[in-house]
Amino acid sequence: MVQRSLAVAFLVALAWGAGLPPPATAETGYDLWLRYTPVQDAALRDAYRRSASSVVMTLGSPTGRAIADELKRGLEGMLGAPIRVSARIEREGAVLVGTPAASRLIAGFGWADRLERAGNEGFVIRSAFAEGRRVTVIASLGETGALHGAFHFLRLLQTRQPIEPLDIVERPRIGLRLLNHWDNLDGSIERGYAGRSLWDWARLPDVVDPRLRDYARANASIGINGTVLNNVNANPQSLTRPYLEKAAAIASVLRPYGIRIFLSANFAAPRLIGRLPTADPLDPRVAAWWRAKAVEVYGLIPDFGGFLVKANSEGQPGPQDYGRTHADGANVLADALAPHGGVVMWRAFVYSEKVDPDRVKRAYMEFVPLDGRFRDNVIVQVKNGPLDFQPREPFSPLFGAMPRTPLMAELQVTQEYLGHSNHLVYLGTMWEEFFRSDTYAAGPGSTVARVVDGTVHRYRRTGIAGVANTGSDQNWTGHHFGQANWYAYGRFAWNPDLAAAAIADEWIQMTWSHAPRVRETIRSIMLGSREALVDYSMPLGLHHLIGGDHYAPMPENPDPRREDWSAIYYHRADRNGIGFDRTRRGSGAVDQYHKPLSDRFDNLATCPENLLLWFHRLPWDHRLRSGGTLWEGLVRHYDRGVASARSMVSAWEGLRGEIDPERFEAVLGKLRIQAADAEAWRHKCLRYFQQFSGRPIDARRGNQR
Repeated sequence: MVQRSLAVAFLVALAWGAGLPPPATAETGYDLWLRYTPVQDAALRDAYRRSASSVVMTLGSPTGRAIADELKRGLEGMLGAPIRVSARIEREGAVLVGTPAASRLIAGFGWADRLERAGNEGFVIRSAFAEGRRVTVIASLGETGALHGAFHFLRLLQTRQPIEPLDIVERPRIGLRLLNHWDNLDGSIERGYAGRSLWDWARLPDVVDPRLRDYARANASIGINGTVLNNVNANPQSLTRPYLEKAAAIASVLRPYGIRIFLSANFAAPRLIGRLPTADPLDPRVAAWWRAKAVEVYGLIPDFGGFLVKANSEGQPGPQDYGRTHADGANVLADALAPHGGVVMWRAFVYSEKVDPDRVKRAYMEFVPLDGRFRDNVIVQVKNGPLDFQPREPFSPLFGAMPRTPLMAELQVTQEYLGHSNHLVYLGTMWEEFFRSDTYAAGPGSTVARVVDGTVHRYRRTGIAGVANTGSDQNWTGHHFGQANWYAYGRFAWNPDLAAAAIADEWIQMTWSHAPRVRETIRSIMLGSREALVDYSMPLGLHHLIGGDHYAPMPENPDPRREDWSAIYYHRADRNGIGFDRTRRGSGAVDQYHKPLSDRFDNLATCPENLLLWFHRLPWDHRLRSGGTLWEGLVRHYDRGVASARSMVSAWEGLRGEIDPERFEAVLGKLRIQAADAEAWRHKCLRYFQQFSGRPIDARRGNQR
C-alpha cells in the first residue's frame, strides 16, 4: 500500500510538472474562465437544455474536433447531462455548427449577407429550424470563426444569458490579435512573474507539453489569433533550424485553435548566425539571406505569421548601425516575407543612444518622417503611452500621426510597473481610457480605438499586441486576478469599444461566482484597483518613480547607467517644485498631439489633473482645481491609495465562505502584501518629496517635518 501511494504521488507530481491539470480536490485556478460550473437555477437549466440538447458537427477537421470537444465539455459541465456529438440532426434543440462550404443545411439558410459581415473569423449565431426541428446554429465562412462562435455561445451560458431566440453577428474589429511572449530560450521570462516559460525548448520538438492545448483553448475563447513565442530582445538562435523545428511543434498544437505563431527576429541574425560580414539592410547579400530564411521557415511552418523586431533600442542591433532608417530595416524583412503572406511588426519603442532632453518625444521624431515609406506588409507596433507602460500615461502621439503606415497598439498584460503578480490591478479600466482617448487626427471622434482598427486612416492591415503574463505557475498568471487582464486584453482586442466594467462582470461570473453579492464585491474591487495603484504609487501624472526591478518605490533613483533610466530625470523635484515641463515653454512634447488636444495639455487651466505633472512643472503651493495645494493633493492621493488598498483586503475578507478556500486564501495573502506595499510607497515617496517641499505630512500619522 505504501509503495502504491508513493507511485500515485509520483504520477501526480509528474503530471503537475508537465503542466497537466491538478487533481479535482482543490481549486488552483488552472481552468481560468473556462470552468463551466453547473447551472443551479432549474428553470434556466431546462431552458438551456431545450436549446442545446446535442451537438451536430459538420466539420471533420482538427478545428471541428476542437469545437465539438469544447461544446461537449462546456455543455455537460453546465447542464449536468451527457451531450451527444453527431454528424446529423437527431433531436430537437441541437446546436448545429459549421460553414456553408461544409454544410448544405447552413448554406441553405440564405444567410450570405450575415456571413459576409462576419467574415472568416467572425460568426453568426441564430435560432432556426432545420429538417423540421428547432436548432441553434453557429456558422461562419471560416472554421476559426465557427470556433469563436462556439466559445461565444458557451460564454452566454456561462454568464447565464437568455438564448431563446438568438440572432447574433460578430466579427473582430482588429485583424492581428497577438500575445507577445518575452520568453527566453533558457526558459526564463523577461518581466515574467508567474514561473517559467510555457515553451519547454529543451524537450521540444519530441515532447510537447499537453498544457499548450489548454493555453490554445484559453486564447481562442477570447479571439486571440497569434502568439509571438520569444523575447523581443531576441536570441538569434531562435532562427536556426533546430529551434524552428521546435517552433513548428508548438504551431501544430495551436493551429486547430486558429492561432498562428510569430517569432521575434534579431536584426543582426545574418551576421550572427548567417556568417555574413554585415547586416546592412541595403546589402544584397543580407536581402538574399532573409529571403532564404523565409523559405526555410515556411517550409516548416506553412502558416507562419511573420517577424516582430526590436531594433536600435536598448542596445539591440538595427539599421541605424549602418546609417539606414527603420523603414530600410523593416522593408528588407518584409520583402522576404511577402511571397509567403507574412508581416513584419516593427516596434517603435526607441530612444536615442544619447540621452534626449525629453525621452518621450523620440519615437515620434524617428517614425513620423518615415510615414508612407514602409512596405504594405509592415505594421509599426507602438506602446500605448510614449514612455514605458507606466500606471498612467497619455496615449502615444504616434496614434493619429502616421496616416499612411498601419500602427498596431502594444499593451502590457504583465504588470511590470504595477506590482508584478503581487498586486491586484485590473487593467481593463486603463485600456478603456486608452482606447477612448481622442486623437483628433481627423477631427473629433478620432479615438485611439478607431485609429487602431483602421477606421480613421483606412489601414488595410490592423493589429494589436499584448505582452503576455502567462507562465508555468499552476494558475497561469501568478495572481488569480492576473487572469482577468489576459481575459480583458482578448476581449478588447476583439472589440476595443467594449466597456471595462462589462468585461469584468463576464470574467467574474465565469471565474468566481454568479451570486449577486460576490459579483458586486469583486467588481467593485476590480474597477477601483488601477486608480488605487496610481494613487499610492505615481499620482497626478508622476511617472517612473522606480528602481531597476520596477517594483519597489525609488523616487531618489539616480541610475548611473543612463540619466533617463533615473527617477529624478522625470520628477525633477527640488525646493521650487516638481514635474516635467512638456509645454511649449518646456520640451514642447504637447505639440506632438493634434489640436485642440495639444492646447488642452499646454494650458494649465485645462490639462487633466491626473496628467498634471506629466505635462507641467509646478510649485509646491500651486492651487489644484480639486482643492488645496499641489503638496496637499499629493498627500491626499497617497493617503487615498493606501486606504483603497486596505479596503480591498477587508472587502475580500467579507467573502470568506463564499469563495473556495484555496483561491480565497491565495488572493487574501496577495492583498495583504499589496496593502503593505502601498504603505511603503506612501511613506517612501512622501518622505522623499517632503525634503524638497518643506511642507508637513498629516500629523495624524505622526509623520511630519
